[in-house]
Amino acid sequence: MAKIISRFGYLFILLTVVVTFLSCNVINKGQEDLWPEVNNITKPWTRWWWHGSAVAKDDLKSNMEELSKAGFGGVEVTAIYGVKGYEDKDIKFLTPRWMDMLEHTLNIGKELGLGVDVANASGWPFGGPWISDEDACKNVRYKVYKLNSGENLKEKIEFVQEPLVRAVRRKVDISEIKYPISANPNLQELALDQVRFKRSLPLVALMAFNDKGEKINLTDKVEKDGKLNWTAPEGQWKLYAVFQGWHGKMVERAGRGGEGNVIDHFSEKAIKHFLAQFDNNAKGKKLDGIRAFFNDSYEVDDAVGEADWTPLMFEEFKRLRGYDLRNYLPALFGEDTEEMNSRVISDYRETISDLLLERFTKAWKNWSRNYNAIVRNQAHGSPANVLDLYAVSDIPETEGDSPLRIKLASSAGHVAGKKLVSAEAATWLNEHFLSTLSDAKKNFDRYFANGVNHLVYHGTPYSPFSEEWPGRLFYASVHFAPTNTWWKDLSAVNEYVSVCQSFLQSSKPDNEILLYYPVYDIWAKRDGTLLKHFGTHRDELTKDLERLSEYFLNEGYQFDFVSDRLLHNLTVENNKIVAGNSVSYKVIVVPETDYMPLNTLNKLIELAEEGATVIFSNNLPKDVPGLQNLNENREVFKKQLSKVNLQPEEGYGICKLGKGKFIVADSLSKVLGIINVYPENLADEGLWFNRVMREDGLCYFISNWSEKDVDGWIRIRKGGNSAILFDPVNRKYGKAKIKIIDDNYAGVYIDIKKGETLILQWYPEAQNTEEYKFYKSAGDTLTLNGEWQIKFINGGPVLPDSFMTNNLKSWTEYSDDLKWFSGTASYSIAFANSGFASDAIMIELGKVCNSAEVYLNGEKITTLIGPEFHVIIDKNKLKDENILEVRVTNLMANRIIYMDKNGINYKKFYNINFAARERKNLDENGLFTAKNWEPLESGLIGPVRLIGVNVK
Repeated sequence: MAKIISRFGYLFILLTVVVTFLSCNVINKGQEDLWPEVNNITKPWTRWWWHGSAVAKDDLKSNMEELSKAGFGGVEVTAIYGVKGYEDKDIKFLTPRWMDMLEHTLNIGKELGLGVDVANASGWPFGGPWISDEDACKNVRYKVYKLNSGENLKEKIEFVQEPLVRAVRRKVDISEIKYPISANPNLQELALDQVRFKRSLPLVALMAFNDKGEKINLTDKVEKDGKLNWTAPEGQWKLYAVFQGWHGKMVERAGRGGEGNVIDHFSEKAIKHFLAQFDNNAKGKKLDGIRAFFNDSYEVDDAVGEADWTPLMFEEFKRLRGYDLRNYLPALFGEDTEEMNSRVISDYRETISDLLLERFTKAWKNWSRNYNAIVRNQAHGSPANVLDLYAVSDIPETEGDSPLRIKLASSAGHVAGKKLVSAEAATWLNEHFLSTLSDAKKNFDRYFANGVNHLVYHGTPYSPFSEEWPGRLFYASVHFAPTNTWWKDLSAVNEYVSVCQSFLQSSKPDNEILLYYPVYDIWAKRDGTLLKHFGTHRDELTKDLERLSEYFLNEGYQFDFVSDRLLHNLTVENNKIVAGNSVSYKVIVVPETDYMPLNTLNKLIELAEEGATVIFSNNLPKDVPGLQNLNENREVFKKQLSKVNLQPEEGYGICKLGKGKFIVADSLSKVLGIINVYPENLADEGLWFNRVMREDGLCYFISNWSEKDVDGWIRIRKGGNSAILFDPVNRKYGKAKIKIIDDNYAGVYIDIKKGETLILQWYPEAQNTEEYKFYKSAGDTLTLNGEWQIKFINGGPVLPDSFMTNNLKSWTEYSDDLKWFSGTASYSIAFANSGFASDAIMIELGKVCNSAEVYLNGEKITTLIGPEFHVIIDKNKLKDENILEVRVTNLMANRIIYMDKNGINYKKFYNINFAARERKNLDENGLFTAKNWEPLESGLIGPVRLIGVNVK
């Protein structure tokens, strides 16, 4: 029975599991004692888009019931742009009526056991019509004036911001836009992305610098009309005038009532004003069912220029860095010496990072506690050390398919002791309507292999049940909705995710390496912008950090990133480095680093003296970053490095410090071996894996998305005296074949096909269960070449008539009408018992487009999603005469092709409407179209065979 877990219920049921959707194992029910309970947190969640928030209470319940039946554990309510033709049904974001619908949703969630998260903004980033210029995101602009002694400046101190309008999918002239933005009644139609009005920007500082290094603050000598009341004294002077501009970023994809300015993320006043809108409209509402508030990825600067300023910048900078930035404006803007430019920009970027952490992330998190809720945060894309932002979030969330990007969130979660690390999963995997359930599983497995344990699908549009097919759609998603043809088969995938997550959520990471993230080297590098963004697909890593990260991934080392701030929370116990929630590591590895803060070096020395091993790649760090107390810090830094008296060994240098040591090495593999840190052989086979520690012992998540089957003995860590393999699809488990190598390692026999997943669990004691069975062909084969009955169960545009055939092929080839059919067809055939003398029977379906439910004699055997389609059954399930039924579901694509070719409109949304992932699929209006596509293969193509198999 499912068990509902409250918002703070992060102690999860233990689970171990071997997963094969492409089952090669005999179904064996009755083995229930080792299976854990499942709850609403272990199940997958989904982002639930409310288009225009045009929702109704009856349909809210119907939608949520469908999600619950499909195996979802919760939803994230995100209000977005509206649907054309439904304007009268739109509900403005955060109005009392909107809050009524949210309260109703929370009540349904309690009834159905569905959790509910809420996105704080309609669209992203945070902002809205109540955000005025005062709290909107800012940028910095500057001018330089030159004067010689005795001269007065004749021109005004003035910077006029030029007008700018960027809109989604259309050109808009600034003359069409009223000021302020909230005064425009047609914001849904305008779909504004960025707006700057022509205006004279306020001066925030005017500083004069001469060739002798003298500086004078002239800010108060500028009259209201911009005239400078000052005569240059002796020397040549440069005057730096700093102006505060408006970045102009608008909330992306906002629904009605959510459009407007994006907030200043570096201002606590701005975030508090933004959140007050929710508070004001939440009064009197019962919102205790909210588990978490959600922040989508930063994305403030996917625009012209950057939001790189805040009104209190000078004050905040002096508080955090200890000196007045106004005195170093030439260096800030890259016009001083190379070293000074580098140091000041590093301090500036660190200040921005600190403000995003303190003034935004922590302030938002603290506010959430007013509702007994937590925060789920996508920090990636921020101009900050995202490891620190993720670490203070209750649930750090990642997205994308880069393992290194995923690891930024999971690393911070691991080191900070978080119970959950989430992912926005399956975002725009392929072009619209082409993603298979197998594609989705591959995406999910990548997250599991890299430390994620809480998937939030991207996503599910709310859609009235009266709406014509395909209902409401979102432009950048895999369509996890009831109108998708494979919706029924999705429940099998959701069960897979649920059991994997219930296992992963009850574990701790067993990564051995902490890889230092040298953010100061990145901050110190000047380029054309003031900000550096992290956790994006364009991350600028240091060469050695990138090299080591890829090396560890490819070779099979288990590692987490660690920031300077997180490093300060580490302790040492029995020569192990201990982080939050008692997670331990064997070594800290420092990439080749130019700049390291003095307190970081001191902490590394302290950890070493307490017993830690710290390995430096190539060299010790060279210098301290920044400008504050530079000479003093440098002296202490050099003094601390002088303690590191490296003694040469073969290929490396070593210095013992207290109970531990510093090692400097060009090649890491040898020195890692000295401290018993070795790669996993699983990586040599091209397998994705994640080694974790559970209460019973070590446990491995293993997934094969290589192009080869892996069949044989593999060396793994020994984590107990016996090991069990589990299969959550068929509810079967058994003892793994193990060969003990030594006290630390064992060989395990596995046979894992492409697309399959295995999870192996070690136990301290022997488990009373039979051996897990892998199979090989016994040489007997029967091809089912008889007469097949094909009956169409559901789908459209029309439901075809049933027919009989002796020739399996794509159903698009049977008739012109069937070319455009998307849905499910039942293939059934009668056959006599083959009488094979084998241990079991494999039903091999051959080619299937695209998922299949398999029934034998009226009993459902399994759901298969590919990329291979076979299942093994107990041969006793065969009678003398048998009926095999295979219910095959294709993709939505063919029906969509029909609609696009015939001008049947389903692209009816405001804003971005329905964009294509690839430009070749754009129509003349800039929208997605499938009208040029050919029908995709569909159905059971075969050949279908029965194969006798024996236990290996």
